[in-house]
Amino acid sequence: MRVIVAGPDEHGIAAATEAEGHEVTRVDVANRPALEEAGVLEAGAYVLTEVRQATSIPVAFDLNEDLKVVVYDTDSLPDFARGQADLVVDPQLLDPDAVAAEL
Repeated sequence: MRVIVAGPDEHGIAAATEAEGHEVTRVDVANRPALEEAGVLEAGAYVLTEVRQATSIPVAFDLNEDLKVVVYDTDSLPDFARGQADLVVDPQLLDPDAVAAEL
């Protein structure tokens, strides 16, 4: 499965996801052009590691409504994006290997 990881990835979710056999594309700033270039139209999952970029969730979902959205950050997700996230995980509670295995 193609997975897009957006944000700084301080906890190594991209590497853990690749270790599970997924094709991972990383973007630092998840704006529409970056998501399109990363292949969001063909992606199965979008992993956001920085909730300050939460506005990228509806953008990604608008481009691919079948996208599974995972937020992996210690900060709280704003209410406007919470309804489109399938999974919100604090890295202090689950390590990246456990989250990647669930993808």
